Amino acid sequence: MVVYTHGQHESVFRSHRWRTAGNSAAYLLPHIKAGDSVLDVGCGTGTITAGLAVAAAPGRLSAVDSSAEALEQARATMSGRDDVTYHLGDVHQLDFPDGAFDVVHAHQVLQHVADPVAALREMRRVTRPGGVVGVRDADYAAMTWYPDEPALDAWLDLYRRLARANGGEPDAGRRLLAWAHAAGFDDVTATASTWCYATAEDRAMWGGTWADRMRTSAIGQQAMAGGYATADDLARMADAFRHWAEQADGWFVVVHGEIVARR
Repeated sequence: MVVYTHGQHESVFRSHRWRTAGNSAAYLLPHIKAGDSVLDVGCGTGTITAGLAVAAAPGRLSAVDSSAEALEQARATMSGRDDVTYHLGDVHQLDFPDGAFDVVHAHQVLQHVADPVAALREMRRVTRPGGVVGVRDADYAAMTWYPDEPALDAWLDLYRRLARANGGEPDAGRRLLAWAHAAGFDDVTATASTWCYATAEDRAMWGGTWADRMRTSAIGQQAMAGGYATADDLARMADAFRHWAEQADGWFVVVHGEIVARR
């Protein structure tokens, strides 16, 4: 069983609400046509989902998440839309028939699942012949920032150890192409893109949400329960994120791997 390392704290949802189809699924948007049926696996707060629904209109979109709390967030984000349905489910066993969708999308999902290859096989199963599966995942080991903050080095090491202890793979981005091949896809386009936090507003969001996560979310609780960090360690990491966010020259890049795999 995999534990979702980030948990469902408001600081996590606050970070997720920053994501849009434009800044998180630009690689996939050209492959979505008006009238397509789309499945968004791991929809989270629904801010990416909403953009996918616009791209596919008047097609229908199905949003799946393993968290009832996240689905409620998605419902609120897309309140008033009648072209989206919501489903509590597991990417390893999707409750849809074979070939049900033109496009299947998953953002920051495979890094958290027990068997990413099996998950991709299941996503492939529910995609019609000729349709596409689009997946994007961060690669934590490739993250970099300026100015140097030693406590952020400790944060990155802690997160990667904790994610693996929870059954996930934090460096999923570099593995997506290999996982897609192992899942049976032979027509795969692999790309990469970044989130870059360099404006005062973006630094405040990224640094602030991570500072709050280290102090109050499931990450900090798991780290202490597993003996990976003390409360003082977590406080130092939180303070480092806030200090970094205050720097006028502060710059933080999150590298993502992406694949578009044709069925």
